Amino acid sequence: MGLRLLACLFHLPTAVIYGSLSLFVSILHNVFLLYYVDTFVSVYKIDKLSFWIGETVFLIWNSLNDPLFGWLSDRVFLSTQQAGAEISSPEVVLKRLRALSHNGPLFAISFLSFWVSWAHPGLQFLLCLCMYDSFLTMVDLHHNALLADLAVSAKDRTSLNFYCSLFSAIGSLSVFMSYAVWNKEDFFSFRIFCVLLALCSIVGFTLSTQLLRQRFQADGKAKWDQESTLKELYIEKLSVPQEKRITLAEYLQQLSRHRNFLWFVCVNLVQVFHCHFNSNFFPLFLEHLLSDQISVSTGSFLLGVSYIAPHLNNLYFLSLCRRYGVYAVVRGLFFLKLALSVVMFLAGPDQVYLLCIFIASNRVFTEGTCKLLNLVVTDLVDEDLVLNRRKQAASALLFGMVALVTKPGQTFAPLIGTWLLCEYTGYDIFQRNPLNNVVSAQPKLESAAALEPTLRQGCFYLLVFVPIACALLQLLSWSQFSLHGKRLQVVKAQRQSLTQGQAPEVKTI
Repeated sequence: MGLRLLACLFHLPTAVIYGSLSLFVSILHNVFLLYYVDTFVSVYKIDKLSFWIGETVFLIWNSLNDPLFGWLSDRVFLSTQQAGAEISSPEVVLKRLRALSHNGPLFAISFLSFWVSWAHPGLQFLLCLCMYDSFLTMVDLHHNALLADLAVSAKDRTSLNFYCSLFSAIGSLSVFMSYAVWNKEDFFSFRIFCVLLALCSIVGFTLSTQLLRQRFQADGKAKWDQESTLKELYIEKLSVPQEKRITLAEYLQQLSRHRNFLWFVCVNLVQVFHCHFNSNFFPLFLEHLLSDQISVSTGSFLLGVSYIAPHLNNLYFLSLCRRYGVYAVVRGLFFLKLALSVVMFLAGPDQVYLLCIFIASNRVFTEGTCKLLNLVVTDLVDEDLVLNRRKQAASALLFGMVALVTKPGQTFAPLIGTWLLCEYTGYDIFQRNPLNNVVSAQPKLESAAALEPTLRQGCFYLLVFVPIACALLQLLSWSQFSLHGKRLQVVKAQRQSLTQGQAPEVKTI
């Protein structure tokens, strides 16, 4: 029975095994996002100063570690001609799988460090966040880079992304299961639940990466044997100058001339901002726009749908990408975001059912667009390889550089949102009871009562005008992005010719 199961696993398609890695990330990361702040604030009683110091250091490290790890991983691929033997595609894939096999289990262990108090809350908060984000970044970088390294055609990459979305949706179920064991007063059951999740993730990472490594080790050995045989018959070229390895400054200069990369990061910066704006203010919109008009169960349902629906919806978006191309689908989603926001603005805040649909769909479509943009980054990897005639695609490094430019959107989202809300309504989100923090004076109570309608109107304007502004900026930038249609086909054809290369000349007998 066990041998039969192993045989079935070994014959699984590569796309399924690749997609399963998303499951072992999402079962942990969704629980982390939902509970880590509440754990440190409500259970470990972290003070406000330590919390903000930890978040500030985390935001800086979160932006810098993507390009840093990408550079350390892929700097060897940047030069157009390298000293020594050429690096083959199976060797690149094996390098990424080795990194995943090491960093995946370490990522799961770092997840466990949040749920046991082992140091001063402020120090533990800082160390846990930075350690967790470091391993998560390593896993995400190499997992996303494999999307560009395993396939070149849009159809194959869409298939890989399809299984990622499917397994991410399954992984989101851990959020629903966590509700049954979450208890601030008795943390034991939740800790056991987190240990079980971490064990599943460790076993999954180990098994999946081992299966993929066995598959590509066979390919790499065959290629190595073929090259060894041909090397004896290889006609030596006259002295070919070898280029020096490219420095970081030279690589940044190359990126600054990469026009489509610059337009894409503008689009993605706004998208990351909008995704995190929706995540940060989703509970606030529910509370002040719908809490007195819908039941608690309906609010919980909307919250749960907002986690799992983006992954399921992305399966449909990917089928559209196969038919019409990623560029057209993303552009259509930007127009849909604009149209829905305008309709909601014209309808007003009193249309309860329309408001429920808009709040949920706004988050679902925005998260879905974020996931599709990874496919665009893989196309940029192809164009970067062709424009700079690299021996191998520096996919992890390019994903890291995209993150460097776009991750500030995570910081701007809560800052700009709370500033706009405070400017328009006078509502300070950081106070515990901002509507009634002084209850002893009658004028204060009257002003608090008068603030509630203004706050509701302010939340509504924030809900509709932020998507409108984001959509207009993105449509303007996306219209300048030219890596689609015939140009994309030419780039992919050139990448395949560069990757395959010319066979060594063989002596004629």
